[in-house]
Amino acid sequence: MIDSKPAHAVVPSHPVAMRRTLHAIAAFEAIKGLAALAAVVGVLDLMHHDVRHLAMELIGLFHLNPEAHYPSVLLHYANLLPGADLHALFLLASGYIAVRLLESYGLWNDYAWGEWLGALSGGIYIPFECNQLLHRPSLITGLVLVGNMFLVGFLTVQLWRRHHPVKNHIG
Repeated sequence: MIDSKPAHAVVPSHPVAMRRTLHAIAAFEAIKGLAALAAVVGVLDLMHHDVRHLAMELIGLFHLNPEAHYPSVLLHYANLLPGADLHALFLLASGYIAVRLLESYGLWNDYAWGEWLGALSGGIYIPFECNQLLHRPSLITGLVLVGNMFLVGFLTVQLWRRHHPVKNHIG
């Protein structure tokens, strides 16, 4: 049987726990990509409606005060949407979706480039998450930072193991 994967791109033997972790990360990244795709489709659909009116109906449905923080944020963005540059939004979202789905595919199939893509794309967010934690500390922000640091650290260790395989010396 011929292996279709290039030898330099495949980890010869991931322990089961490592492989399950890679698959869990891959699934999570695929979910993020698909959620972004759904959001883009939703935003494009909203462009044909009075978004401010829809936001006010939503706020009324839940009996919220439009002057409260979150409802006012919703109204603020509802006002911005009609004037948004949809071309730029679509290009940015398409890039994000492509990166997430490519990363997912690469991680699921044990490609080194998937680990590189995951470590780099996750590492980009760490300085921004640290800044957010310093200026607006919250449990959620802290958990997101810790989770992202775990992901980047795990993928970095996997890359290191690819280039420094453990040698078993018997006898």
